[in-house]
Amino acid sequence: MGTVMIFHEVDDVDHWLTSPKREEVFGPLGITIRTFVDPDTPNRVGLLAEIPDMDAYREVMASDAAADAMKTDGVRPETLVVLVES
Repeated sequence: MGTVMIFHEVDDVDHWLTSPKREEVFGPLGITIRTFVDPDTPNRVGLLAEIPDMDAYREVMASDAAADAMKTDGVRPETLVVLVES
């Protein structure tokens, strides 16, 4: 099991928070996610993800499904920062 922190900006925080896309993409992989919102910077959000299979996670993140989910959720991909637990 690996833990990952992910930060990025979104177009609409409320839309991002209520979107079912994260569960649709990550749920089948057994990934559990907690969401966070930066109270001082509008549109900056974060995730804490518990990932049972890092290889499967990397594969899905490189897929069209992940790109489509990010687009649907209004994620600004150029702002994406991923930190892996050491």
